[in-house]
Amino acid sequence: MSVIVLSGFWAIGRSIPRYSAERYFKQPAFAVEVKVGDLYSENCDLIVGFTDTFDTSIDGGDIVSPRSVQGQLLGRVFRGDTAALDAALSVPLRGIPIVATESETRKPRGKRDRYPVGAVAAIAHEGKRYYCVAYSRLSNDLVAKSSVDYLWRSLSNLWPVVAAHGRLEPVAIPIFGSDLAKVSSLGREALLKMIILSFVAESRVDLISRKLTVVIAPGDAGEVNMLEVQAFLDTL
Repeated sequence: MSVIVLSGFWAIGRSIPRYSAERYFKQPAFAVEVKVGDLYSENCDLIVGFTDTFDTSIDGGDIVSPRSVQGQLLGRVFRGDTAALDAALSVPLRGIPIVATESETRKPRGKRDRYPVGAVAAIAHEGKRYYCVAYSRLSNDLVAKSSVDYLWRSLSNLWPVVAAHGRLEPVAIPIFGSDLAKVSSLGREALLKMIILSFVAESRVDLISRKLTVVIAPGDAGEVNMLEVQAFLDTL
């Protein structure tokens, strides 16, 4: 009779799906957890993906989907107050150079100033920090596109900002590049490993946070093998 322990559940003679993976690292001390859940229920600072225009409007759902992580920042955190979110973003964006400005003819809807892919705007609201990172480019016909290069560049820019503002407090991140701004060459599990690898590599150079939690939306859990993720963590 085989006994298998998975995420706190005992299974006799069979396997039960695993819904989390975790590893504690030493020298320096930090942890990485991967779990299925709701990003906005995490009691810590959050990382939110944006496009290079930092558009925020969810009206009609064609610029920003209200169901997206970015759309939920407006709906659930700023309670639909677009002006308040734009005002919060405007402060850190003043220190980031605008690389291009679209004309009204070329981009009739949404914001027209473009920031570098990888730009990070750290904002605070009601006691929590939100790291808004532009990991994709929004075309003038409102289609968000990302790539492995965009994602890696964005992660490389993100961690120093988290280290500078976060005081080593825990931070949570979704799986970037898996939804509308899809990185077509990588599945969710590969994207997840890419995020973890970037964080661990940077943490060994300069401590970023005592804990990173990667949150997988429940609807996406079937695309991630937690046993494989745990094995990957154990190799780092």
